[in-house]
Amino acid sequence: AARESREAGRRLILYVPEQMTLQAERDLITGLNLPGLLEIQVISPRKLRMQVQERMGTGVKRPLSEMGRAMAVHRVMTEKTGELQYYRNIADLAGHERFTFLKHDITEPLDIEADRIYNLACPASPAQYQADPVQTARTCVLGAIHMLELAVRNGARILQASTSEIYGDPLVHPQREDYRGNVNPIGIRSCYDEGKRMAETLFFDYHRQKGADIRVVRIFNTYGPQMLEDDGRVVSNFIVAALAEKDITVFGDGSQTRSFCYVSDTVDALIRMMEKEVPAGEPAFTGPVNIGNPNELTIRELAEKILRLTGSASRVTYCDLPSDDPTRRRPDITLAQEALGWGPSVSLDDGLTETIRYFAKKTR
Repeated sequence: AARESREAGRRLILYVPEQMTLQAERDLITGLNLPGLLEIQVISPRKLRMQVQERMGTGVKRPLSEMGRAMAVHRVMTEKTGELQYYRNIADLAGHERFTFLKHDITEPLDIEADRIYNLACPASPAQYQADPVQTARTCVLGAIHMLELAVRNGARILQASTSEIYGDPLVHPQREDYRGNVNPIGIRSCYDEGKRMAETLFFDYHRQKGADIRVVRIFNTYGPQMLEDDGRVVSNFIVAALAEKDITVFGDGSQTRSFCYVSDTVDALIRMMEKEVPAGEPAFTGPVNIGNPNELTIRELAEKILRLTGSASRVTYCDLPSDDPTRRRPDITLAQEALGWGPSVSLDDGLTETIRYFAKKTR
């Protein structure tokens, strides 16, 4: 590979194991540094995670595009889910030789080559997924089937971005992965909650029946730059209102709790889960694994914190709590800590400050 790269006048990108020491990397580069080779770049999981942290809030697309692999991004997009904003978010990657954008509705079959598939397709904001509940359910179920078929055809590893909504309005607190949940199967949130539950069922059935190499994570509330202004989730709603000096609307009395994880921490966990290997002869580590920040606070406390960080004079107003809105939400991340060596590193104040800065720039 080094000789071919030298002859083509290109750089050589090496993807090395995490356990390789810096000295071993230097020795490797020295051994491969043939005349005519423009550059040798070494990428390791350790360096990849550092790049993710340095690119606060840029999401999964950028670090993966630097792994020396071609990548296609495909997801269901409509005007409701901010198609234009999505294009803006990936505009800086448009000319990247290792990045390919493919607009595709995953409720339809897809035939591409891949060795890693991250299935993150589905709006996660109640306002968005309730706008077209049938399409939300189709995205969860048919999308999972088509992505799993793609993974099996390619012999690819596939990661399912599941959700804390699996647990519904939990009767167990904090929520561990072995808790089976308390979900209303016919409520206004069910298209998403039950859709994601069915997607997990399909992932494990494909694993047992067809040998699919799967990874499943349950993502708790994630926030950060690149969110839509009209996303409909609480962090963006509160920040946009505070910056505009408009009333911040809290559903219920604000005593319901959530646990918020900054986007760079979530991305770090996704990559660690995808690349998790086990010793030969041991069963694959499939998950599910909770990914979130275990620091819990009330929605009222979140509103007060955002008012303080923005210096806004906005008032907090209250309205009726939506149907089936969970009263408590906090992940037990013991499994992620033990199996992935992962835990959130960005504090809520720091993450909110970055997110406020992003929205302030955007709304000028």
